Amino acid sequence: GSGTSCSSPDTGSIYSHGNFPYLCGNINDVIVSPLLYTCYRNSQSLSRAYEQYGAPTIQPISEEMQLLLTVYYLVQLASDQVPLIEDLEQIFMRSWRESHLSEIRQYQQMIPQTFPQVPSQIAPVTSAQLPWLAGLAASSCNDSVHIIECSYSLAEGLSEMFKLLIEGKLIKTNYVVIICASRNRAIDSCIVITGKYQARVLSEGMLTPSDYQKEVNYQLVTGKVESLGSFFSTLCPEGDIDLLLEKFYQENQGHISSSLSASANKSTALNGTGAAVCTSYEIERHQIRPFQLAVAQKLLSHICSIADSSTQNLDLGSFEKIDFLICVPPSEVTYQQTLFHLWHSGILLELGLEKQHLTKQKVEQYVLKLDAEAQIKFKVFLQNSMQNPHTLFVLIHDHAHWDLMSAMHSLYPQAELSTGLVDRLLNCREVKEAPNIVTLHVTSFPYALQTQHTHISPYNEIHWPSSYSNGVDLYHENKKYFGLSEFIESTLSGHSIPLLRYDSSFEAMVMALGKRFPRLHSAVIRTFVLIQHYSAAMMAVCGLSQMKNYTSVETLEITQNLINSSRQCPSGHGLMVVLRIPCTPLAAVAYERLYNVRERLALEDNFEIILGNPNSGITIGKHFVEQLKVWQKIEDVDWRPQTYLELEGLPCILIFSGMDPQGESLPRSLRYCDLRLINSSSLVRTTLEQELGLAAYFVSSEIHTEKAVVNDVLESDPEKLSSTDNEDEEIATEGTATSGSTSEKRSPMKRERSHSHDSASSSLSSKASSKSLTFCSEPSPPLVTAGDREKQKQKVDKGAQTAISKHLPSGNEQPDTKQSIKSAQISITSSSSSPFSSSSSSSAPTHNSFILQTSQCFMTKSSKQPPIVFLPKLVYDIITSTDSSGLPKSSSLLPYHSVMWASSFRPLMSKMMTCTEQSLYYRQWTVPKPIHMDYNNRNEGRMDTFHPRRLLLSGPPQIGKTGAYLQFLSILSRMLIRLTEVDVYDEEEININIKEESDQCYHQPGDTWPDLETFKKIPFDYTIHDPKYEDASLICSKLQTVNSEDRPISRRQEDMYTHRQTTRMRLSKYAAYNTYHHCEQCHQYMGFNPRYQLYESTLHAFAFSYSMLGEEIQLHFIIPKSKEHHFVFSQPGRQLESMRLPLVTDKSEDFIKSPTFTPTTGRHEHGLFNLYHAMDGASHLHVLVVKEYEMAIYKKYWPNHIMLVLPSIFNSAGVGAAHFLIKELSYHNLELERNRQEELGIKPQDIWPFIVISDDSCVMWNAVEVDCSGDRKSDYTWTERNVSLKHILQRIEATPNVTHYALIGMRKWSTKTNTSEIKEPFSCCHVHDFIMLNVDLTQNVQYNQNRFTCDDVDFNLRVHSADLLICRFNHFSVMKKQIAVGGQRSFHIKSKVSDIPVSISPAQYICAPDSKHTFLAAPAQLLLEKYLQYHSHRFFPLSLKNYRHPVLSVDCYLNLGPQIAVCYVSSRPHSLNISSSGLTFSGLLLYLCDSFVVASFLKKFHFLKGATLCVICQDRNSLRQTVVRLELEDEWQFRLRDEFQTANAKEDRPLFFLTGRHI
Repeated sequence: GSGTSCSSPDTGSIYSHGNFPYLCGNINDVIVSPLLYTCYRNSQSLSRAYEQYGAPTIQPISEEMQLLLTVYYLVQLASDQVPLIEDLEQIFMRSWRESHLSEIRQYQQMIPQTFPQVPSQIAPVTSAQLPWLAGLAASSCNDSVHIIECSYSLAEGLSEMFKLLIEGKLIKTNYVVIICASRNRAIDSCIVITGKYQARVLSEGMLTPSDYQKEVNYQLVTGKVESLGSFFSTLCPEGDIDLLLEKFYQENQGHISSSLSASANKSTALNGTGAAVCTSYEIERHQIRPFQLAVAQKLLSHICSIADSSTQNLDLGSFEKIDFLICVPPSEVTYQQTLFHLWHSGILLELGLEKQHLTKQKVEQYVLKLDAEAQIKFKVFLQNSMQNPHTLFVLIHDHAHWDLMSAMHSLYPQAELSTGLVDRLLNCREVKEAPNIVTLHVTSFPYALQTQHTHISPYNEIHWPSSYSNGVDLYHENKKYFGLSEFIESTLSGHSIPLLRYDSSFEAMVMALGKRFPRLHSAVIRTFVLIQHYSAAMMAVCGLSQMKNYTSVETLEITQNLINSSRQCPSGHGLMVVLRIPCTPLAAVAYERLYNVRERLALEDNFEIILGNPNSGITIGKHFVEQLKVWQKIEDVDWRPQTYLELEGLPCILIFSGMDPQGESLPRSLRYCDLRLINSSSLVRTTLEQELGLAAYFVSSEIHTEKAVVNDVLESDPEKLSSTDNEDEEIATEGTATSGSTSEKRSPMKRERSHSHDSASSSLSSKASSKSLTFCSEPSPPLVTAGDREKQKQKVDKGAQTAISKHLPSGNEQPDTKQSIKSAQISITSSSSSPFSSSSSSSAPTHNSFILQTSQCFMTKSSKQPPIVFLPKLVYDIITSTDSSGLPKSSSLLPYHSVMWASSFRPLMSKMMTCTEQSLYYRQWTVPKPIHMDYNNRNEGRMDTFHPRRLLLSGPPQIGKTGAYLQFLSILSRMLIRLTEVDVYDEEEININIKEESDQCYHQPGDTWPDLETFKKIPFDYTIHDPKYEDASLICSKLQTVNSEDRPISRRQEDMYTHRQTTRMRLSKYAAYNTYHHCEQCHQYMGFNPRYQLYESTLHAFAFSYSMLGEEIQLHFIIPKSKEHHFVFSQPGRQLESMRLPLVTDKSEDFIKSPTFTPTTGRHEHGLFNLYHAMDGASHLHVLVVKEYEMAIYKKYWPNHIMLVLPSIFNSAGVGAAHFLIKELSYHNLELERNRQEELGIKPQDIWPFIVISDDSCVMWNAVEVDCSGDRKSDYTWTERNVSLKHILQRIEATPNVTHYALIGMRKWSTKTNTSEIKEPFSCCHVHDFIMLNVDLTQNVQYNQNRFTCDDVDFNLRVHSADLLICRFNHFSVMKKQIAVGGQRSFHIKSKVSDIPVSISPAQYICAPDSKHTFLAAPAQLLLEKYLQYHSHRFFPLSLKNYRHPVLSVDCYLNLGPQIAVCYVSSRPHSLNISSSGLTFSGLLLYLCDSFVVASFLKKFHFLKGATLCVICQDRNSLRQTVVRLELEDEWQFRLRDEFQTANAKEDRPLFFLTGRHI
């Protein structure tokens, strides 16, 4: 049980173990506590840590031993020390481990136990020996511990103790130990604490925070404290202090006020004439420090890893923007402070949540004060999150350790609605289940969120990185953080000024009064003594020197510096003293008393006294408001300070009340933090560290701090734990690069946001716009000149608003999120004003005025020195005493009042623990009490108690966590924008000037489809215009005059991909996606059903014979069950027979007739195979064509796609092989379908003959809309908009006489498209990337299955020469995404001999036959193509830049590089060739020529003298046969050394070359 009344002279606190008797009588004076019983019981249960050794022989520590150790512990306590349960638990643990060390070691080494257990070294204590041993131990302690032995029950021992107490025999005794040891049963014992000081502290420690408040309030209301007041007046020899004050006031009234007001006005008067001005006053700028950026990036990478995990808990790809809500404790100051940070970060404008002209009301929507009205605002937030599924909502719970009450158990009476609010709101079902809400808890004291039942996964914790690792400064910051560990370090020897102190004369006075007034709560006594000290000190400073004896040296120092600080500064700047009084009623009493004393001493204009109450704002006198406005250059008439930070430089005593600080920050003018009145009886780690956190401070590290204050290198971790996590070290390297130089930080720049083109309406003028965002309608004042800026170092005041310029990487960089974030470079400065402090941005006087400094302002020193902290002696001892590892005792206290230790048998914490290890320690060894909100979060034995979208950011107090999470929102937003954007190639068509400019117009600009007869008249344009072929050989069509300047200079091979121009585009709703896109609509299409089982699919072989290969081709189809309706299977055996094809006459809005084939390699993740949105939901048949070795990985990523698996012989083949097989398979399938459907009465020509062959990087499709409403026929305007692929394919499929076209394609999109390209809606020219192929018409035209590059150009030329129609729809265009992996890049040419990667230049790709050249592991064809692309001038020296005399290429197009032109001719009979009369060629290329090439055919062409010939064959034998068959030796001369081969091994079948010269 627990009584509320505190100790009287005959009180004791009783800690018992065993059977406790009933007490009767005046039991209000006795408090019984179960603490010791619980401790003994816990220690009896074997620690879980040792259960794993299966150690049945290790006994728990015996009760006798426990009691004896307790006596030893009490004996060594000093008279002013209080016993701590944690100390006792550690003693038990050590003793148990030492006595069983050998067994523990044995089990750890798993030695087989063949011999009986050796008894442990310490012989067990028997119950008979116990009283004697205890008495022996107590004999040395000068009676402070008294032992009473009794034989029957505790009752007789207790009555003896009470008798001794009344007789006054226990005056020196602090602890009475009663032992009842009878032989036949377990031992009973109890410890009575009779020491008044110890009993008081321990009994007060048993009060809950609300009981403590009630008790103090009761004593104030009932007037119990009046006895204390009357006692004080008797102390003062000159009579009552109040009379003394009154007398002083009367005597000095006239004289003082005039002198003081003069000194107060001095600053303004002088300022007007440009004389005395204090130059030390500089308000902190809001800057993003390297640390904050590093933490923001760390948060971002955690979010990404949640999104990347296979659990599908967060789908970043489905979010378009970010919204957020910051929840703060119900402190008005904290609320205003958060609004202020939010305003100045500019984040609302950057995220696009608010437009220009922010008002305070708008900012308030994003910050939620957790008070009675919170629920309404929170409901709005939840509704928003439900209505906007494509917005990611970040719910930030700042100061997250503040209210962790379970909503079920509110300890406090129901009147206080605000308790349990966090549980009610943040843990509600809607928040937990919403897939678009991420919760981020932010706190300096995360311990209560790190229990066995926490919602937060250990992988989702982010700890503030340590600034030093092994003495290396990880982040170059111009400020050094001063936290708890630095304060503790200052108390060690070698530091002449300790920053933590206690006041011994104050403690002595309190101790004496405590004995005199036992009924009063110690908080009341301490407060009254301290007020008395402050009053006396003020009087002493004002000249009543006799009062010095009634205060302490410490209080006198504080008061003297406070009163004199403003007198020493020409502008009247002074220091702040924080006087922490947790109990609100006591704070009110203190305020009233100090206020009166200040009035009487006529100091009301010297310093302000502020009562800081969490529930109300700041009230300060008009005189001081005016002073602050002058210092901060604020012109707003109604301005009032709303945060403590705005009190910078104001001389004041801030009486800081409230049971716990709630995240309020203090200004840099804080010089003394007086914590002498904090509640020292509730010793909990969070509470202590929170109080000390008020003094946390950034010290300028540019000026080396005096040795007195701090070491040069602080080796301690922000969390008092020295070493740092590995993750911290990794991030350090990222962060340093982003800090930006100091000059940059000062340069005024606008904050810009990279606006992407909106692909949905990318018209001609779509240039990337970037707006500079201004915050307020007021014009920003002119900035000072550069010279002044250097001089003044931008002393811009706080009202000035922050602007950040963020440079996103430009469009042609790889779309790598991390990179774009890393490169977000931040530079910060000031510009216009805000409603928080509507001041103008300005700097110190610009004219070189003579600055008169009468004496130094203390502000100059303040930035270099952290404040001095005064603590109660009890707390001081706990904080400064460290264990063997150097860990302060406070760290091993119970972490939080609503959690408890899982067992007192737990390992000790150590200073070497990182934050992560510390978190794991608490997660193992603490459990929440029933009042804690996590109490019910248990799923026995299951791991899913963690919430997947919850993160925890922890870092020391006042270190800049708010700035870090606002920065995180900024980079998260940029990343989301980045995820909805792609880099698409944006290049002008090449060789435009070579186009035959004909005035003839074949079609009208507005025509939807080509007219077949008209189209047949359009001449074929041989020239390649696709920019990807910029380095390809020009194709000559007739005598053309091409100037060498018109041809581009060849680029290096590796530049091909990196330096192509791209533009960043916003994905439209019709885009094709890769695996990273998951949205609700696609789930079924992608084949991930809710149970995450992959769709079943079956493997089907499909064989057909092909005469040219002279063998049967065996292909495999992987067909998911959901796609089987597209195929025909034989009835009994389920053999695959054919792929269903529609009819030419079929018309439907809902399906696409042409099957789409996409050949792909190396892009299982990045290929754009999700066509669901592109097809706008239309039914379509899509087949991925993959190599055999990649089948499994593609099937894993695309379980619901049909795969066509190429035979294994094509594993190293290029894209030509895939195209070849797609086309052959499709023709074979067309035959099968014609036969099948003929039986159903359908004519063969009615079967749909087209297929689509698409690249795996086609991302979006556009259509040009032409408006011909002008007066003249030639007048028209056009716009280009994003459309679905369904729209384009259905439009093309509906072309009149469509089956007469062999190939249909479209333009490649570019912002540089000009009107002349659109003018003619249809062209007869090369088509690439996305084509519709008529497999019926092109039956006899094949793709070259050996080709790696340019196979589409080669095929286009063959189709044209077969007199088939190729049509390009110029009103349609395809956008191609830049994909940095796979595709052509997957072919690496490396040496077969060495494993060491050596770069091999293309010149080494061929060698002399039978040479000892390094053999290359690459297909012969690839070596040939690459060699010719870069070194063909060795074979065709005359052709170099000789565009009038091209190389004649028979039946094939090979790229000979951009400086050589080629002329393509087909040897097939009846083929369509250009007229070569009048053309003289500079070379002849015969590549694997077949029987159609005959000697007579070659004799038709004319060559320059000295022209060169190159014949390429599969082997040396066929080389000779070809030379003979084509009678080449008649006109060409060959030498033996002119024979070459590709540089690969015999088994890889190299190609052979023979070169010769024309005679």
